[in-house]
Amino acid sequence: MAQSNNNSNNLVVPRANAALEQLKYEVAQELGISIPQDGYQGNMTSYENGSIGGYITKRLVTLAEQQLAGQYSGQ
Repeated sequence: MAQSNNNSNNLVVPRANAALEQLKYEVAQELGISIPQDGYQGNMTSYENGSIGGYITKRLVTLAEQQLAGQYSGQ
């Protein structure tokens, strides 16, 4: 089955794509959700995909907060 990418999300930093993909698989593994080897997530439930996306967002916000705290702690 050919995979069609209809993703309308545009990355601000395109070089971050590989890191975000890795993060998706790490989060899915932590949640006990298996992403198909072909990468097609269309057969996964909305709950599974939403859980992965929510945890990715939570982790990215945490990373940003830590980075900001590090910037301002030295002043």
